[in-house]
Order: sequence, then C-alpha cells, then structure tokens
Amino acid sequence: MSGIELPPGYRPPDSDEALLAECAVGTFRAGGPGGQHQNMTDSGVRLRHRPTGVTVTCRTGRSQYQNKRTCLRRLRERLERLLREPPPPRVATRPSRGATETRLQQKSRRSRLKKERRPPAVDD
Repeated sequence: MSGIELPPGYRPPDSDEALLAECAVGTFRAGGPGGQHQNMTDSGVRLRHRPTGVTVTCRTGRSQYQNKRTCLRRLRERLERLLREPPPPRVATRPSRGATETRLQQKSRRSRLKKERRPPAVDD
C-alpha cells in the first residue's frame, strides 16, 4: 500500500451507502469453484475508492450482493489502517561500490561468453 495517501482531513463515511458512492464499482466473472453459476454470472466485484485510489476485489461468494458487502468491509479496514499508519517516507539509496563492481564484472563475463558464441568473421 505504499504510495497511497489520504486527502488531508479525510474520514471514511459511517454508512456503507456513502462509502459506496465514493467508489467506482466494477463487476466481472469470478470463475473458480462454484460451478456453472459463477462461470455464467458477473458475481465478482471490484471497488476502486476514488479519493485514494485504493482497490479491493472480492469473488468469494456466489452472489454479487454478498461480494459487494465483503468488498466494502475490506475497503473500510484498509482505509482505517491507512489512517492509523501512514506509509513510511521513502529513503533514497545508492548501490555500494562492491555491488557496482560485481555487476560490471558479470556484464563483462556475459559479453565475453556471447562473443565466443558468434561464428568466425569472414576475413579470418
């Protein structure tokens, strides 16, 4: 969930209807166990929370209504977790000198190997 930031002062709505209004809802064929019913109906649900970009998917139940309720519960849990624990700041790093030298040696070895595989030049 890194890179996801909540808008300043954002609180998720208390009702499921209001939270669902903030989401883009998509349905899809769930597949998997459940037989012909799941293979023939769009029972899988994907919710994308517009203010944050958080996406949750549910395809466990046979009914779209059941999966939508599960998705809303999962989305609410994720948003609450984001409110409690904001993502840690990214610390820029550089490869060590040893790592750089090792990588260059490996590239050199690989280059030699590929050169040896080539057919001889015409002027040889």
